[in-house]
Amino acid sequence: MDSFNTDEYYMRKALEQAQRAFEEDEVPIGAIVVCNNRIVGKGYNQTEKLTDVTAHAEMLAITAAATEIGSKYLDECTLYITIEPCVMCAGAIKHARFHKIVIGASEPKMGFSNFLSEDFNMKTELQTGILADECKNLMQTFFKAKRGNI
Repeated sequence: MDSFNTDEYYMRKALEQAQRAFEEDEVPIGAIVVCNNRIVGKGYNQTEKLTDVTAHAEMLAITAAATEIGSKYLDECTLYITIEPCVMCAGAIKHARFHKIVIGASEPKMGFSNFLSEDFNMKTELQTGILADECKNLMQTFFKAKRGNI
């Protein structure tokens, strides 16, 4: 069992959000925002449910956290994301000015690192590969089922 207040602990919380997406037949990506050891925002992909291409896990978690904190800047917060963000989400993440970003698994097709030549910004700490196998496996299971390979 992961200790409380570790990157692994919070990534498991993001994975719980991703599992919700999976159960609702959405692409299983989850995100949470943590500030002062407290979850202040969470989200999972809901693009189908909300018929909104911007309803990505990161966007929903950022909106929830900004509302909870009362600021558009989340510079004292850490964002945990199960899968590498797309370019749209990377832009929102950059503008929110997170202190730290923790990414589970890379996204070889649509991840921001395929399109942008710079990191989020110089002040943001970036950690990758936290529970990468679990994050990746959930995505692979989802898409195999969609393609009829399960």
